[in-house]
Amino acid sequence: MASSTPTRIDTAPPVIKSGRSTGRAGDKIFSGLSKGSGILLLVIMASIAAFLTYRASIALSKNEGNFLTTFDWNASARPPVFGIAVLLFGTVVSSVIAMAIAVPIAVGIALFISHYAPRKLAAPLAYVVDLLAAVPSIIYGIWGALFLVPQLNGLNLWLDEYLGWTYVFDKTQVGVARSLFTVGILLAIMILPIVTSVSREVFLQVPRMNEEAALALGATRWEVIRMSVLPFGRSGVISASMLGLGRALGETMAVATVLSPSFLISGHILDPGGGTFAQNIAAKFDEANEFGRDALIASGLVLFLLTLLVNGAARLIIARRKDFSGANA
Repeated sequence: MASSTPTRIDTAPPVIKSGRSTGRAGDKIFSGLSKGSGILLLVIMASIAAFLTYRASIALSKNEGNFLTTFDWNASARPPVFGIAVLLFGTVVSSVIAMAIAVPIAVGIALFISHYAPRKLAAPLAYVVDLLAAVPSIIYGIWGALFLVPQLNGLNLWLDEYLGWTYVFDKTQVGVARSLFTVGILLAIMILPIVTSVSREVFLQVPRMNEEAALALGATRWEVIRMSVLPFGRSGVISASMLGLGRALGETMAVATVLSPSFLISGHILDPGGGTFAQNIAAKFDEANEFGRDALIASGLVLFLLTLLVNGAARLIIARRKDFSGANA
């Protein structure tokens, strides 16, 4: 009598016993290249920091003024007296103005391109935004000096008349609009394409299922954006803003073309004058002697540390809001 026990069919894949796997070798090579690239980046950053620190220590050891609080910059004097108080103030103020103007507008443009504009209009707009991000800074500087500065005279008078009571917009000096406020507007225009491009790409990565679920529950388009798109893209918008802030902090030629530099700190942002780290380095590097260049490198070290602090703060903000971002999607 034949057995009724069913025959077992082994479906396990055959085991390859001979030879090394090409995939494993490729994975090891790729892993080694990735680790090496990361280590090389850290070595480059450490080398830059060491170079700036060494050259800055030479200048600071002979500085007769307080490097953090002195308003003057006379590195070629005998004895040398220089400080970064005005440069730090101008850099921070102009960057804050640029971020306050550019980020809301950039987020609005990114939302319009990704969720409101028809496809035939969205593609050309995205192309134009990406193209603006590639315009050289000197072009922005020339445009700002020849067009933006004359056009802002009327706006400055209007702000002085209606908002002069705030002290910040109180214009106390007569002159053209070569002020930190003008620099902030120009920097906002320059970083606007960068923040817009990155934010647009982040918003396009929102899972379609999240938006369709919100629409199925009866949400309006704005409610979909508020409840699904913005929480998902929050970390991306923060990263885009920090990328734009990095360009605003280190912008050189455009600021040097527009700003009338002076070593005075004034809370009246409409008054001509002020200075930034990058603008001061560009303006004084050619005429400086060896010690003067060491002093400029010392100010560059402060800008380097400031950029690291800003990016570190951005990473902390993103980490705290990780549950509301698209990191876990």
